[in-house]
Amino acid sequence: MFEYCADPTQLSGLTWLSCYLTTGTHFNFYWSFVTVLMLLAVTAPVALAFGFGGAMAARSHVLPLSILGKGYIAAVRGVPDIVYFLFFVIALDQGLEWVKHLFVCTDLSQPVWNGTEFRVCPEAKVPLATSPAIWHSAYAFGLAVFTFALVFGAFAANVLYGAMQAVPRAQLETAEAYGMTPRQVFRRVLVPQMWVYALPGLSNLWLILIKATPLLFLLGIQDIVYWARELGSAKTSGNNPYPHGDWRVFYFLALLVFYLAFTRVSEVFLARLTRRLSHGQATLGGEQLRKAGA
Repeated sequence: MFEYCADPTQLSGLTWLSCYLTTGTHFNFYWSFVTVLMLLAVTAPVALAFGFGGAMAARSHVLPLSILGKGYIAAVRGVPDIVYFLFFVIALDQGLEWVKHLFVCTDLSQPVWNGTEFRVCPEAKVPLATSPAIWHSAYAFGLAVFTFALVFGAFAANVLYGAMQAVPRAQLETAEAYGMTPRQVFRRVLVPQMWVYALPGLSNLWLILIKATPLLFLLGIQDIVYWARELGSAKTSGNNPYPHGDWRVFYFLALLVFYLAFTRVSEVFLARLTRRLSHGQATLGGEQLRKAGA
């Protein structure tokens, strides 16, 4: 990056360090932090949408919908997360390619599954082998978002289902007595009041989601943990212009600071959000705020 970095063998001290920290590989490391933040920013609302849909289905009076919602919650909560990250992504990827294979491939005489091998024509690959690298990265990122949202959406559904059940029934009955339809009661009374009950559980899910981001490596994405291990490993002078010993402890210490700082910022934001939602609510937090204001 800097002109004086042309010959790393002639550098020492802070000059050597400045050149070492501005190599292309290190910029990949820095960009991986953005990837993690983007994953969290996209996955959180998608998982919340999954959770809201699952909670509504579980509360439905239509038996098939209720079974579907409760089954989704039970199936995901009862299976280790790593199973979904290892199996579901492969199944979804092969499923997409199989469906595309049926429409774009001319020769359908050969079986797609041959023992343990999965083969489709080159035109059915998702994305195509000739596609730019950015499409491969975007596809892997999309699979990661969907998988994270599927897993954490089930936990969010369980939290939201419990929060809906926690809203005092008397308030719902009062709304019905004023002539509100069931849809109006749900939209104007139940949903606005359930968030204060759901926020503690959703806060824990958010912090767990932050800690789960290193699982991106299992989905084929070079995340911050991958680059920390790669850059921190000992490098010899024969294959690296910046040889060094085993520096993994320093890179993982940087990750420790990043996760702790991000967790702290999240806790402060969630505490303020909880305080705001508790105003006027018939909860312990709302009662404390009422007394403090009085």
